[in-house]
Amino acid sequence: MIGRAVSLMAGGLMAVTLTGCMASTQQEVQMGQQYSAQINQQLPIVRDAEVVRYINALGNSIAKHVDDRHLTWQFQVVNSREVNAFAVPGGFIYVNRGLIERSQNMSQLAGVLGHEIAHVTQRHSMKQMRDAERANAGMSLACVLTNVCQSQVVSTAVNVAGGAVFAGFSRSDESEADRVGIQHVVSAGIDPRGVPQMFRILLDERRSSPGSVNQFFATHPLEEDRIASTTAQIQQIPAQRRQGLRTDDEAFQSFKRRVMALPAAPATSSR
Repeated sequence: MIGRAVSLMAGGLMAVTLTGCMASTQQEVQMGQQYSAQINQQLPIVRDAEVVRYINALGNSIAKHVDDRHLTWQFQVVNSREVNAFAVPGGFIYVNRGLIERSQNMSQLAGVLGHEIAHVTQRHSMKQMRDAERANAGMSLACVLTNVCQSQVVSTAVNVAGGAVFAGFSRSDESEADRVGIQHVVSAGIDPRGVPQMFRILLDERRSSPGSVNQFFATHPLEEDRIASTTAQIQQIPAQRRQGLRTDDEAFQSFKRRVMALPAAPATSSR
């Protein structure tokens, strides 16, 4: 399956990079569908109906206000206690169970979703594909999110593919996703202070238990200055505009309890 996945991902990339220009929205969606199909086979996706319903309701409540290309957005929860979230071109967003369990209120999770949605709306992955022909991106994503590439056989087959399109955006892309993501959640009527709050939670955990958040920091460079910059941006929003923005609700807390009550996440494997 790994060889087939690598071949599929590389083929999807070549369709874009050989042209030397940005893919159309239709091409982006088709590529995202291919990636998503492979990811859903390789990662433990939560199928609980209420969990799926809520993450899509929250995600779409943000995306519908900012998507001018009329994408069909899909939000998935990965049953992994590792902290991470990632975006696939075309409107496919994944968030790990571990990140949800660390979110204390709805606005913090919404901030993460707004950030990942911004990677799609700003077409960061597509720009990377245009500017650098990076093969095997989909399999490299699986390496980042799990320990599967610790296997020598898999690692050799994947070869981490030049860094992977989805394995780590540039700092400028991350900064733009922070800035645009804050705009996204405000447009959805959600308090943007959840963005720096979530950053603080993860930075504090990195200090106390670095191993538990390594996967997130591998793909999302995060230091104190990122907290300061997002806080400064939020402070520039007129006070009147910030009034009435939602921070939390019982629907989120019920969702979080349901996620935490799911059967134990499967152990990562180096097979």
